[in-house]
Amino acid sequence: MTTTSLRAALAARTGTSAQDWFPVFKARYGMLSVFGSLAAARPHRTRVVTQALTCSTAIDPILVADLTPVYADISAATFALDPALLTLPDAPAALVIQHTFGVIDAGGAQALASAAREGGAVVVEDAAHCVGRMASGADGAPLADVSIHSFGAEKMLPTKFGGAVWVNPAMQDAELRSRIVADLSALPAPGSRLALAARTYHWTRKVVTHAPGGASVGRALQRLRLFSPPVAQPEREGRLAHEAVTAGDWVERRAVEALAQLPAVEERRLAAVNAYAQELGAGPSDQPLVRFPVLAEPGADADAMARTLREQGIYAGSWYRPALFPGVADPAVYHWRPGTLPVTDDVIARIINLPTDVTVERAREIAAAYRDGL
Repeated sequence: MTTTSLRAALAARTGTSAQDWFPVFKARYGMLSVFGSLAAARPHRTRVVTQALTCSTAIDPILVADLTPVYADISAATFALDPALLTLPDAPAALVIQHTFGVIDAGGAQALASAAREGGAVVVEDAAHCVGRMASGADGAPLADVSIHSFGAEKMLPTKFGGAVWVNPAMQDAELRSRIVADLSALPAPGSRLALAARTYHWTRKVVTHAPGGASVGRALQRLRLFSPPVAQPEREGRLAHEAVTAGDWVERRAVEALAQLPAVEERRLAAVNAYAQELGAGPSDQPLVRFPVLAEPGADADAMARTLREQGIYAGSWYRPALFPGVADPAVYHWRPGTLPVTDDVIARIINLPTDVTVERAREIAAAYRDGL
């Protein structure tokens, strides 16, 4: 019954059909199922076009599905793949359109989707930062073949766990769509330990973060499947911490409750976004963002600037520095070669992001602190 309620809430939010939504324990596991379906259905297509300005957990599902990530350059204005710089490899399996921080560039997304489909690639939308918002085509209908949404840590909702996959009923390859749907529908429920890890996450995180020997405790609990951190060590090594599973009842109930509050959350974040924009000389926005990104001046020490802000009690983030955040053990495992994509490398070197879950007044104070540090 919970799954029905969550699907209905997502459908109402997006103007889609409830039957096309599939809840998962974390968005990365939904991605794993989708990429696994692609790999099985189209074994002659093995490359997935994506970006390096992202989290390692967005690339791990590609690797675990025995596919190969191919990185294209991004736009410094949208933090997404730049269609003007895109060259598709031969026989691509998929192209990922990532709405970084919640920025949806409709025109760019349409151009990327058109190029992907001309090359025979499936269009996968990474909407992890903007749950319930999707890019639309010229006709106003959702653009992607598959859209991935997250309820996890550091996203729009306070739920820490959960995600959902939307599969477009109008996908051109009906046979592939049926396979994706069947594989998502067949995912098992999370085991009792993983379900317990979700319910006890807040307490466990406090112990791991603050208690003496907390790091060792965290590693032990991870081995026992009693702690599921935002990024586990295997997820910096080209693997995933768990198999693909559904969300489970407790996570789904939390997501349904949080989705009911999402309009108010977005209104507050949008107000903060526009306060930052006004203070820092950017144009107004109609998009609520999970973080407000700024680029330090060329040559500036962005890490030092972010550190100074944090010392003032400001939650200034470094997403996504280094590439494949928070950094991977071996870039070669991820098929990533630093220095090959100039815009990506430049953005990674300079990006700082500011919190949007703050009041307008606090956003203005944070903007002033950022200006003072320039």
